Amino acid sequence: MLLQGKRGIIFGVANQHSLAWRIAQRCAQHGASLAITYQNERFEEKVSKLAAELPDAFTLPCDLNNDAEIASVVNALRERWGTVDFMAHCVAYALREELAGRYLDTSREGFKIAMETSVYTFVAAVRHLEPILADRASILTLTYLGSERVVPGYNVMGVAKAALEASVRYLAYELGERGIRVNALSPGPVSTLAARGIRGFTSMLEYVRERAPFKRDTDPDEVGDAAVFLFSDMGRGVTGEVIFVDVGYHILGM
Repeated sequence: MLLQGKRGIIFGVANQHSLAWRIAQRCAQHGASLAITYQNERFEEKVSKLAAELPDAFTLPCDLNNDAEIASVVNALRERWGTVDFMAHCVAYALREELAGRYLDTSREGFKIAMETSVYTFVAAVRHLEPILADRASILTLTYLGSERVVPGYNVMGVAKAALEASVRYLAYELGERGIRVNALSPGPVSTLAARGIRGFTSMLEYVRERAPFKRDTDPDEVGDAAVFLFSDMGRGVTGEVIFVDVGYHILGM
């Protein structure tokens, strides 16, 4: 029960396959009280049913591209809890057409959309939450190896993830005086709603499975457990880091 008495918010649950949902499940199993957001009415029923499976969880609407909705969530959390002990940002998006063809052909609008949704939403969420973050709170986002190595088909998302990782380091520095930790997890390929939009994703899964040291896929529960570690007091000395949870694939040179 590493998170007993802690309260946290999870952004980015879309369905039962979301890594955000696995993080929520593992946090709840370790005693955390949770607020789980859904982007819009399309996801409301599904996410509400999932949240009902957890012992102390509730849902809130929040499109992270809308500052007014983020502010509304913060007000709700302030009234209900007063302070928040941890936050998980599991949100990323790029236009499907930008994940095909060449990165060189990325449109100006496609670049803006990917950067705003995949990077700026993280900054915006932290900025709005800052007044109610408890001292020594823990903040987490999700990234991918495509931030530092070329993954064909990942294109503008790789550039966005690189910017997201830089944001982790800057926020870790700026919030460090309060003992607030900011980190990223970098899972291997996992079959989620977002991942299936990447061209050749099935082949990517097979390639990693054959070559990774563990010779298997990344288990989503391993991502959830890593999040619990970072949210708990056991992760109190870790900030500004990108921690790989990818069955060791990132260590390979060939």
